Amino acid sequence: MVHIYNQIVSAKLANKKLLAILIDPDKVLMEHVSVLIQKIKLSPATHILVGGSSFEGLHLDELIVELKTKIELPILLFPGNPSQISDKADGILFLTLLSGRNPDYLIEHQVNAVPILKKTALEVISTGYILIESGSETAVERVSKTKPLDRTNANYVLQTAQAGEYIGNKLMYLEAGSGAKLAVPTEMIALVSQNIQIPVIVGGGIRSKKEIEAAFDAGADMVVIGTAFENDSNFFD
Repeated sequence: MVHIYNQIVSAKLANKKLLAILIDPDKVLMEHVSVLIQKIKLSPATHILVGGSSFEGLHLDELIVELKTKIELPILLFPGNPSQISDKADGILFLTLLSGRNPDYLIEHQVNAVPILKKTALEVISTGYILIESGSETAVERVSKTKPLDRTNANYVLQTAQAGEYIGNKLMYLEAGSGAKLAVPTEMIALVSQNIQIPVIVGGGIRSKKEIEAAFDAGADMVVIGTAFENDSNFFD
């Protein structure tokens, strides 16, 4: 069995940058999945993330099965709550919302997810999740009822990431939020990536190949794009 986390760590050690396409099942109609699959195949994506802040739909399994039959990329769940767990994926980012103080997103959802996860063969990857202020209220902020961290206080963001690393998180995800006006500042990415040992994921508000490269240059090991890819079929042209 291929371990996704080990591959991510190996890529970091080799300075090989990773790119994940985030698919929000709330925004995907099954009749349009074939078009989405073709777009992903033509992209430089190395991973697929599936999930959203508030999805309660019934076609999650169907969507993942369709993706897996046509695309040979690891599929990781990126769940907003335990109802978004599917045994059809390869793994799950087991998220702890380190930037917030809502106990539901610090431990309650995680506890409720355990009986579901125990019935699957999903690779569970402990992931610290830090929401960064991005110029507008995001779905994560609204649903989790938490406030993002100040984008001008990189030191406190670093402190939070280091606390997550001490706790035992295996990945650290800096998130501006879906459809964010402003991406995570490159100075913040650099500070965090230079001062923790675990791989750093960056997502939210990234709208161009230039911004992807800027995040990589700052130290991101994986960049996640979602909204921009959904809205522009020629994003990587």
